[in-house]
Amino acid sequence: QVQPVESGGGLVQPGGSLRLSCAASGSIFRLYTMGWYRQAPGKQRELVASITSRDSTNYADSVKGRFTISRDNAKNTVYLEMKSLKPEDTAVYYCNIEWLGFSSWGQGTQVTVSS
Repeated sequence: QVQPVESGGGLVQPGGSLRLSCAASGSIFRLYTMGWYRQAPGKQRELVASITSRDSTNYADSVKGRFTISRDNAKNTVYLEMKSLKPEDTAVYYCNIEWLGFSSWGQGTQVTVSS
């Protein structure tokens, strides 16, 4: 079973930047819709950004203009570039694969925005 693996989380000051990466195995990575979700303590998991196999992107209103999702099919990797980070962006960030009804989640990576 294909499982994505996230990396790149950490502690950053408000206004700072981070780039998350998500790698997944398989020869059909290019066909996957890839999504980044996040879950803060006491809150439901929410979609942050997604990108389809045709590079169509979608963002949560709260991150538009600050976050950018992209993919490199040659490296089987999707990225989430996060800028102008705010304390409310603090959460565990999860990578998700979706393809023809198949869905798989990564283990998550912690992002903490604090001074």
